[in-house]
Amino acid sequence: MEAFLRQYTRSVIAVVLAALFVVPADLVAQSHVVTPADLQKEVVAASQARQRNLEAVQQFLSTPAAEKAMKSAQVDPKEVRTAVSTLNDQELARLAARADKAQADFAAGRIEERDLILIILAVVALVLIIVAVS
Repeated sequence: MEAFLRQYTRSVIAVVLAALFVVPADLVAQSHVVTPADLQKEVVAASQARQRNLEAVQQFLSTPAAEKAMKSAQVDPKEVRTAVSTLNDQELARLAARADKAQADFAAGRIEERDLILIILAVVALVLIIVAVS
């Protein structure tokens, strides 16, 4: 009976060890918290948000008031538009929010054209400073 018990124990240990070596460790470790599909969705969402922010700032800087302000300050509009595209995502998001707010305030009559021109010049200066520092 003791021999049978030893043989049985050896067999169980052999099966357990075989199972450990047969199942690849990579298979066990592949239980990710974030799936590749979720990562892909996040990358696409971030890219789309950046594109929206870039378009918002570009549109703001393409307004007649912005063109006039940049010409009066002797700033090349193409240089500013190029500089805007080099901003990081956070800077671009903040700038887009400010541009949207300024346009909404101007459209609602809460600010005058003179104030809008000052805001535009501040945005242009901010863009050029951020690019110069980066």
